[in-house]
Amino acid sequence: MVAFHEVRFPIALALGARGGPERRTDIVTTASGREERNARWAHARRRYDAGSAIRTLDQLESILAFFEERRGRLHGFRWRDRLDWKSCALAQTPRFSDQALGTGDGATRAFALRKLYGGAFAPYWRDIAKPVAGTVRVGVAGVEATQWDVDPATGLVTFRDGHAPPAGAGVTAGFEFDVPVRFDADHLEIDFAAFDAGAIPRIPLVEIRP
Repeated sequence: MVAFHEVRFPIALALGARGGPERRTDIVTTASGREERNARWAHARRRYDAGSAIRTLDQLESILAFFEERRGRLHGFRWRDRLDWKSCALAQTPRFSDQALGTGDGATRAFALRKLYGGAFAPYWRDIAKPVAGTVRVGVAGVEATQWDVDPATGLVTFRDGHAPPAGAGVTAGFEFDVPVRFDADHLEIDFAAFDAGAIPRIPLVEIRP
């Protein structure tokens, strides 16, 4: 079982970070010049580098403490991807109707949070395992629901006894979320070239599936 700490990398230190999704595709070029392409991963894996965000000794100390408490690559943690952290557009506020979770059958009470990307050609559903507590809203058949609970550690929404969505009713949700990641190195290379500040050129992070 992957060890995971339900704590977020300090947002203030992530403002200058960079990174994004990675996919793995095999490409074979045939003798005729045509390509055959095969996706090795069903889901993207995100990578980030938070090193460029460090500017002061106080920030350096915060990163050092965070790294040591995670024991390097051992324990995972939450990361705020500033390009993609809502069920809706970044300029909007999450609504209970943002994302479709499934359709009720009158008996099923558990629905996993997810987010849709694209839609015209090959829509992609991403599982959301780390919603932000207090931001999740849920709807049933176009009406906001109240009789449910969500596990912020797994992203599973569970309707309470007697409140399973009826057959044919669409279940939707809106939320903020983090990305589960870990450090992708067991060594922090700290540069003390500046007298009153330090720098860590690279702080690699990689998405995990807790």
